[in-house]
Amino acid sequence: MKTLPISRYRFFQKLQPLSLLKKITGKSVTGCLQVFSTSGSWSIYMDEGKLIYACYSEKMFEPLYRNLQRLSQQISTLPGGIKEQLRAIFETGIENQAIPNPDYLAICWLVNQKYISPSQAAILIEQLALEVLESFLNLEEGSYEFIPESFLDDMPKFCHLNLRLLVERCQTPRSVRVSVSQREASGREAVYRQTSPTSQSHPSQLFKINELQPQAKTTPKLPRTNGYKPPAYSINTNDHRGQRISQPPVDKKIYTIFCIDDSPAVLNTIKSYLDEQTFSVVGVTDSLKALMQIVRTKPDIILLDISMPNLDGYELCTLLRKHSHFKNTPVIMVSGKVGFLDRAKAKMVGASGYLTKPFTQGDLLKVIFQHIV
Repeated sequence: MKTLPISRYRFFQKLQPLSLLKKITGKSVTGCLQVFSTSGSWSIYMDEGKLIYACYSEKMFEPLYRNLQRLSQQISTLPGGIKEQLRAIFETGIENQAIPNPDYLAICWLVNQKYISPSQAAILIEQLALEVLESFLNLEEGSYEFIPESFLDDMPKFCHLNLRLLVERCQTPRSVRVSVSQREASGREAVYRQTSPTSQSHPSQLFKINELQPQAKTTPKLPRTNGYKPPAYSINTNDHRGQRISQPPVDKKIYTIFCIDDSPAVLNTIKSYLDEQTFSVVGVTDSLKALMQIVRTKPDIILLDISMPNLDGYELCTLLRKHSHFKNTPVIMVSGKVGFLDRAKAKMVGASGYLTKPFTQGDLLKVIFQHIV
């Protein structure tokens, strides 16, 4: 599907939602279909013709909270105040910081904290997609554009949904869908099964989950498999009706972010952008003293300013990569330089990523989630 700027369209042109969806189901289609109307906007993210996420701008967190509430009846690891936690971390200040897709970041955070498993995240995304598509199919007027690059490109992918089968599910009478949802709540549909693309299965069977393999921290994406294969995770192997799934208690992970920048203002900005319930931020302004502190701290990720006196970011990154403990620790170079040569030099010294100043809270969260999830 070609990229078409939204300016090419009249805002109130007639739309055919089914026709638009058909255009993005090709195997080579990767990107985001954005549709705008007077009531809001829809974003449908595709990866090689499969749906990986969908959201509606006017109802972003409400469906997430509602479906999390349903999952909480079966998942013992979801704390009672999870809605308030997510609201404090991802909803507060969104208008000012313009974080793209904070709802998807919230799902990544839930998996990160081991409140839900990747397969449970897939169920959650599937249910959200059904709600978004149901409203999208009723759209009559608006404008649209297809963007080949999106905020989710380098984020973890928890599922690849068959869009055609999801649409068929949306067109099923609501009474039938409600009945299926009730059976699911009782635990009768808790086991994932291998399905064929043409089967009329319960929606929980319409996607394949990425097989999660051990990988180095520097790998930004979770591996993806083609074709239908048995899932790597299952929710419940028995038909325990009405029972919550018993899972061992898990400790909440606090990630240590080590920031080296000769500007205290930048360090304070980074600290204000990161929630203290999830991240422990250590800020250092002296690059010479930072090396020994990094060895003692052993952080999960390092944010390293390039332009510093005495020992610049390139030199410090080179020294870190020579240390056996930091060969695979994600090191993100932070700089106001945006040239190709600057990025190439960062890659040559072993940097894992590049963050350009000035950056938003969304930019910072994205680069962090790329390397710690």
